[in-house]
Amino acid sequence: MDPSLHFVFGTHPDHGFVATARTTPALPAHLADWFLTRVQFEPVPDEPGLYRLTDPGRDGRRRTRQAVTDLRRHGYTVHADIALDPAQSEGPPAPALPNGLSERRSRIAQAAGRPSQRRTVPITSAPSVRTAPSEPASTPTVRLRSPTTGRSR
Repeated sequence: MDPSLHFVFGTHPDHGFVATARTTPALPAHLADWFLTRVQFEPVPDEPGLYRLTDPGRDGRRRTRQAVTDLRRHGYTVHADIALDPAQSEGPPAPALPNGLSERRSRIAQAAGRPSQRRTVPITSAPSVRTAPSEPASTPTVRLRSPTTGRSR
């Protein structure tokens, strides 16, 4: 095994998608375990150091490829079978959109690119301006009665 190699991914006839880690001073066993469990792998009972993908029937190939990509982004050296290595193989086909959504989106995109069929009326005059009511020239004076003047002494 290459001394600079940290993780190896492949397939196993009994366990499906599997991974193993090479422990080094830079990658102790507990850290390798932590990384593999975070990318959805679990230890295989009775096989120390071997991890299998949890629920491999749920898009296992894509999830394993994503685990390879994630570990490489963290700076680890990863070897994977050609089918599981995003750098060496073409990615899986994009899933088709169910219920004709792709056709509907295509029609919407085409409609958005065309000019509107609605005719707009050209504006030939300036829009009317609404004026505020004018203030009166003189304001009425209100005389208030003082409360002290109405009293008798």
